[in-house]
Amino acid sequence: MKPIICITGDNKSNDDLPSCAVYRKYIEVVIEGTRGIPWVLPPDEGILDDVEQVISKVDGILLTGSLSNIEPHHYQGPDSASGTLHDPERDALTLPLIEKAIEQKVPVLGICRGFQELNVAMGGSLCQNVHELPEMLDHRDNHQFSEDIRYGPSHEITIEPGGILEKSVGLEPQQVNSLHCQGINHLGDRLFVEARAPDGLIEAISVNDIDGFALAIQWHPEWEFQKNRFYLTIIQLFGDACHSHVMSRVDYRQ
Repeated sequence: MKPIICITGDNKSNDDLPSCAVYRKYIEVVIEGTRGIPWVLPPDEGILDDVEQVISKVDGILLTGSLSNIEPHHYQGPDSASGTLHDPERDALTLPLIEKAIEQKVPVLGICRGFQELNVAMGGSLCQNVHELPEMLDHRDNHQFSEDIRYGPSHEITIEPGGILEKSVGLEPQQVNSLHCQGINHLGDRLFVEARAPDGLIEAISVNDIDGFALAIQWHPEWEFQKNRFYLTIIQLFGDACHSHVMSRVDYRQ
């Protein structure tokens, strides 16, 4: 049996009509990278009462990147700058979804916004504009360049010993892309720092006290992951955890 992997969707506008969508690259991660079946979860507060049922039916949660930011009231932060894109319904759904997934040991992989969601769900806070802090790099996306440049290597990360990444790829520094303005301010409870950027910014985290898989990364490994061994390794680790979850389900054993 293939694992069913929940992909968090975004609220978008399509021809001025309200829509729910995910980028195709995340679907490819599930189909090609994890050998799973994608299930797009729409960001609608009407599903909130059914989060536990959702968790009982899936074998993994892929928290996608997005143009929107988490509303700062979820981490007691200052108001966002004028014009900041938010998706309050996604916030309302993904934060409790993460808590329930970790409680039920459903594998989680967070990417960019998903990285920030995991930190906030675990009680952490965010810095909304990392580039404004002294001695910090400018981690933002630059839309003046082509996708190949924007999603290409931007900076090195240092992998911390004792985590999921060190056990999988060792301590050799890796090159990653960078397309974000926010970053972790206060690290959430039960979280382990997996990697840092050259300026010290946390780039990867995991939940360190569970018998399961919960990893989140600030960069975008979904970009041409078939050609990047490091990115592919991360996706395969998630896929392996999802396949193991299938095997552990009672209805499968029966």
